[in-house]
Amino acid sequence: MIRFGTGGWRAVIGEEFTRWNLELLAQAMCDKMKAEGVSDAGMVIGYDRRFLSKEAMQWMARVFAANGIKTCLINRSCPTPVAMFYTMTHDLPYGMMVTASHNPATYNGVKVFTRGGRDADETVTADIEKYAQKIEDKKLEALKAGTDFTIPSLLYQDAVAQGLIQEIYPFNEYLDSILSVIDAKKIRNADLRIALDPMYGVSETSIKTILITARCEVYTIHGNHDTLFGGKLPAPNEKAMGPLSTVVTDGHFDIGIATDGDADRIGVIDDLGRYLSPNDLLVVLYYYLEKYKGLHGPAVRNICTTHRLDKLAAMFGETCYEVPVGFKWISSKMTESNALIGGESSGGLSIRGHIHGKDGVYAAALLAEMLAVTGKPMSKIMEDIETEVGKTAFVENNYRFRKEDKPRYLKTIMEDRFVPTLPYAIDHISYLDGCKVYFENGGWVSIRFSGTEPLLRVFSEMPEKEQADTVCQIYKDALHLGS
Repeated sequence: MIRFGTGGWRAVIGEEFTRWNLELLAQAMCDKMKAEGVSDAGMVIGYDRRFLSKEAMQWMARVFAANGIKTCLINRSCPTPVAMFYTMTHDLPYGMMVTASHNPATYNGVKVFTRGGRDADETVTADIEKYAQKIEDKKLEALKAGTDFTIPSLLYQDAVAQGLIQEIYPFNEYLDSILSVIDAKKIRNADLRIALDPMYGVSETSIKTILITARCEVYTIHGNHDTLFGGKLPAPNEKAMGPLSTVVTDGHFDIGIATDGDADRIGVIDDLGRYLSPNDLLVVLYYYLEKYKGLHGPAVRNICTTHRLDKLAAMFGETCYEVPVGFKWISSKMTESNALIGGESSGGLSIRGHIHGKDGVYAAALLAEMLAVTGKPMSKIMEDIETEVGKTAFVENNYRFRKEDKPRYLKTIMEDRFVPTLPYAIDHISYLDGCKVYFENGGWVSIRFSGTEPLLRVFSEMPEKEQADTVCQIYKDALHLGS
């Protein structure tokens, strides 16, 4: 069955990511759109560089065509934000993207967007699952009756000939929208040298086009198409960005920028070759937007993201809102509160006035603008921020478990509400998303289930790293978690 997590539906290729399930998902979307009376508006689908992504997009489009729903297919691999942008600017009720984002190469999946280019929330995804279940029930009834059951699918070339499938290339309007809101003139005068690591994903064309248009010198590593992502996770974390750090320091670049597999997340190496965490990036961009751009508004973060953002918001006379994990919650709260920025510790962020979701391409352009406008190296900007809001230590641990053990962990954490004995005074505990313990010293520890893999994630932010490591270790030992 199809089950959506915090970042769409993701599954191992050949196990649950199959042609049948893709056609099932497409038919469920068709049934939902017809029931809502929006099928005439059509659908847009994009795809990334993962194995079977293009074929998956076409399989789904053929089902939409057989249902009489016109589908616009982005005709080459693209960043997820491009599909979100097209959904928003063309006022479509839904859009889709074939990607498993930063998951291992053995995974693929589908993200669903709603009107305005937003990540589908739990209400929408639960509805899609119900429509898919009804189709599965019909299939079972047919099998019991000894009759065939198939999902309708039109031949691709026939669908194109009938105008039910149209191949599009919306990159220009997407890139122009970013170029129209950044200070390209300032960037042109800054003579920036930028190292880029797309991690074998889809960001190179978009980011390089924007930066070269603004007269930056751009040097790319890992830009070729590799469905195995060089044998590593296509995630811009500290370990994966070691090669980029070497390039930055050896080549004396102003900044190193990396994106995940579908370019909605970003990672940064500063001018000294140091890795900036997504928490750092979220803080530094909020600081720049408020202090240098003169923009104002609240901030939004999920429960596993730095509380330094709260301190920065308070410094600017603003509020920082906390929401569950899943970018749909961030974008929803941003709309509700007219927030200036929203983000998460996994590397995604959104800024008011652009799409209602994560966009590593736009973030890369804004970082170049920040260096040009401030005239300061990234290391100095971070130093300024640390002087004003202080430093904290942030740690994250992921523990894999067997699927059959999940009910036991759920009962212990969420039903029994077990909290081990911790060496710091507790202020309060929240069960908004998993369990989060807030300490009186301003630190915290959170334990929650991954929405895309069989993992328990334990995060902590404390005044000192030793303290954060300690509380995470206590949770690991108390719950008998593996590595």
